[in-house]
Amino acid sequence: MLRLGEIDSAEDLYYSRQSPVVLGAFLRKRIFDVVFAGLVAILLLSWLVPLIALCIKLDSRGPVFFRQLRTGKHGKPFYCLKFRSMRTSADADRTQASRHDSRITRLGAFLRKTSLDELPQFFNVLKGEMSVVGPRPHMLRHTEDYAQVIDNFMDRHLIMPGITGLAQVSGYRGETKEVRAMVDRVRADIRYLRNWSFLLDLKIVLLTIWQVIKPDEHTF
Repeated sequence: MLRLGEIDSAEDLYYSRQSPVVLGAFLRKRIFDVVFAGLVAILLLSWLVPLIALCIKLDSRGPVFFRQLRTGKHGKPFYCLKFRSMRTSADADRTQASRHDSRITRLGAFLRKTSLDELPQFFNVLKGEMSVVGPRPHMLRHTEDYAQVIDNFMDRHLIMPGITGLAQVSGYRGETKEVRAMVDRVRADIRYLRNWSFLLDLKIVLLTIWQVIKPDEHTF
């Protein structure tokens, strides 16, 4: 089993921080999530969701939204929402999307490239299942598989998963073909957990917006 070395005490660190000051910080983070997601829902999703929904229906058969069970805070599963960007298939809960994936629809390729497919997750934020910033949630099978080969993998679930995160703006996004790629992602996730601050969240949000404007090679 692969260990993450200098960050192998993330859980002890997390529980040692359960003071009124830190609990207040988590409350401020939740307030930021609700306010930010609420503004996005009112100013953006109120008109963009119907428009994208119509385009999806015209582009291919299937539902507008893709709901997938993913691992949430403390390992609790929840249904993560996305705009459907692929044709419906039986292996959706087992196989990651890959570059030039034949399941991706024409419109889906655009939605994924611009990250518009992730917008429905702001509803997950409002429901208290996700945060704006945090470790990205994985499908249940990947959580089970990687927890067996990467020690401390479950530490990333000590906080709510995020729409974006430190790993994503650090270049660790997209398909994880090798365990090493997931190790790098988990390192970034736990580094975020250890160093969380409101300013760090704000920085990650701004970097994410920049990635949407100028996608990198890992976006597909």
